[in-house]
Amino acid sequence: MNKKKKIKDHHVLTHDEVLKEKLKDPEYRKYYRMEGIKLNIGYAIVCLREKLGLTQAQLARKIGSTQSFVARLECSNTENCEIKTLDKIARAFGKDLVIGFR
Repeated sequence: MNKKKKIKDHHVLTHDEVLKEKLKDPEYRKYYRMEGIKLNIGYAIVCLREKLGLTQAQLARKIGSTQSFVARLECSNTENCEIKTLDKIARAFGKDLVIGFR
């Protein structure tokens, strides 16, 4: 007797589908939002630093900090980045710190 096994079709979830489901959880949504803000700040710092041709160590000296601290900021690997620190970074870049609401 020749029995053929049926293979069930499995729907593979896309990243967007998984994210949409996870964002239904208020705690996850809060964490996701905060990580996004930190990533945007880190990316902005990297872009400006590289545009000005500064190394992490050079930026650190300008703001009175360490290269490892700058690296953590750029990788969004810090929980407490104070506004005064961001303002020091902005001034080191010759920029104004702008914070807004949408």
